[in-house]
Amino acid sequence: MAKPAQGAKYRGSIHDYPDFDPNRDAEALYAAMKGFGSDKEAILELITSRSNRQRQEVSQSYKSLYGKDLIADLKYELTGKFERLIVGLMRPLAYCDAKEIKDAISGIGTDEKCLIEILASRTNEQIHQLVAAYKDAYERDLEADIIGDTSGHFQKMLVVLLQGTREEDDVVSEDLVQQDVQDLYEAGELKWGTDEAQFIYILGNRSKQHLRLVFDEYLKTTGKPIEASIRGELSGDFEKLMLAVVKCIRSTPEYFAERLFKAMKGLGTRDNTLIRIMVSRSELDMLDIREIFRTKYEKSLYSMIKNDTSGEYKKALLKLCGGDDDAAGQFFPEAAQVAYQMWELSAVARTELKGTVRPANDFNPDSDAKALRKAMKGIGTDEATIIDIITHRSNAQRQQIRQNFKSHFGRDLMADLKSELSGDLARLILGLMMPPAHYDAKQLKKAMEGAGTDEKALIEILATRTNAEIRAINEAYKEDYHKSLEDALSSDTSGHFRRILISLATGNREEGGEDRDRAREDAQEIADTPSGDKTSLETRFMTILCTRSYPHLRRVFQEFIKMTNYDVEHTIKKEMSGDVRDAFVAIVQSVKNKPLFFADKLYKSMKGAGTDEKTLTRIMVSRSEIDLLNIRREFVEKYDMSLHQAIEGDTSGDFLKALLAVCGGED
Repeated sequence: MAKPAQGAKYRGSIHDYPDFDPNRDAEALYAAMKGFGSDKEAILELITSRSNRQRQEVSQSYKSLYGKDLIADLKYELTGKFERLIVGLMRPLAYCDAKEIKDAISGIGTDEKCLIEILASRTNEQIHQLVAAYKDAYERDLEADIIGDTSGHFQKMLVVLLQGTREEDDVVSEDLVQQDVQDLYEAGELKWGTDEAQFIYILGNRSKQHLRLVFDEYLKTTGKPIEASIRGELSGDFEKLMLAVVKCIRSTPEYFAERLFKAMKGLGTRDNTLIRIMVSRSELDMLDIREIFRTKYEKSLYSMIKNDTSGEYKKALLKLCGGDDDAAGQFFPEAAQVAYQMWELSAVARTELKGTVRPANDFNPDSDAKALRKAMKGIGTDEATIIDIITHRSNAQRQQIRQNFKSHFGRDLMADLKSELSGDLARLILGLMMPPAHYDAKQLKKAMEGAGTDEKALIEILATRTNAEIRAINEAYKEDYHKSLEDALSSDTSGHFRRILISLATGNREEGGEDRDRAREDAQEIADTPSGDKTSLETRFMTILCTRSYPHLRRVFQEFIKMTNYDVEHTIKKEMSGDVRDAFVAIVQSVKNKPLFFADKLYKSMKGAGTDEKTLTRIMVSRSEIDLLNIRREFVEKYDMSLHQAIEGDTSGDFLKALLAVCGGED
């Protein structure tokens, strides 16, 4: 079993087996593989219940007793993913890493993701052991093989990491921190081109403690996290490697939680990644990974493995996982602390919100109006010109074009567009032509008219708009539909859900900063409600979530975590149901990270069979001048694909072209 650092608590999920007898285990494994077929259940039960050190002893005893190689016998008896997992567990960690890297650089093509994952996450000692194991197993030099299979700055950074010489001194020089911040800033943001050597030297050699302070200071100095600069200045595999290094500096368990989530989300499972991480972290930090996974993805690692795999392979993975954090009483206190730290980090970040649609330079509303008229005159419609003009003008500029169109031609541009375009493209272009408040008012009206109510649309709009936006929506709704928004909501919804929506629709959320004493009182207020008292809980949550300012609510959520060891979102999902739950969750997610909330909505609108074009259009239109660039960044960060790619894979024709123009670029 891996030894924790002195004074550190062991955080692996696999422990030394009590009353261990390597000879008895060797005999049991021999019996399980003897004769016709093999007892896979017995094999997985035994191997996943022993520490790596104990498995090496079993392997030695097996050879002594039977003159056979245990790994070779296991390979012969088992197949597929289950065999890969069990054989991986039988190797010492350094030899397991060596085998993974050998596979990654052998044959045609290179598995860069595997190289990045291993070399960015291992400690100096683990790197030294890996280099020695590679030499011993393959009689080759690992550095020479990596140089032969990679190139450029990516290769240089891998070679630096392979030295295993990262500083390990916890004493940090403030002067050196400031110097490194300045050097990184000058090497990237302030330089025409990028000085990659500075990034390689600093990120490849400085201690973790030092770099964490560098990242904090970089954010304070430049107003953006180091990750944003890396994405803007570097590219390709080199960019991915540097981002992985930064993630591991910040939190190695969080890096692996993210890798595991991405290995299992969507269609198909990246089994090699799943196996490699579950094997390599089972005696190091699996409990930390589980806690972060639960906090970050609102589901346990155990439940995701259970739903994504099958057979003995699944049983073995679940044994390595070591427990289900969705089970009663198993939500770790440490997970709450991780959530608290994530809040602290987000509180420091000064995120600059940016849209993707900006005012056009050399704007001429007269010539735009004439070009649009020409595009719609006569037989056929020039959709390309319409898309090009409307998606590359700000909303204010579109209103000027609309006015000039009427002045010149005595016609309503909206009416002409409606008659010339159809389907999804028409909805998108007409949405872009409307002033934002009138567009939101129309979406709310549509959500409430006809049979049934689109509660998701009501929640999405009312839970995410600012006070000023809500007030403008109220005015637009009254002007366009001769009825107050409150009256419309009252007649179309009911119960606690109606009360929540009406509260949000007043646009009276406080706008000040946080008040720590009051935040503690608010957290206590919702924490003290007895479980099962649903009405009282919903009322207390509504009073606080619908009226307090965003900065204050962030502090309330932190205090709630400290008091209860639960994330407030987890409590809402556990204690509430239906539209009330969905509304509160939307408010919490919006407070936590509004661009991420919309990124999730966009992903869900396009995943699986069919596309929810209405949600896709609504978000792309309404966020295009506010924070769509931030949404794009959150999308690629969470889903490992760009929003541009997702749209490209899920839509077609002129609708696709218009959406990509609004999206504003490929990440």
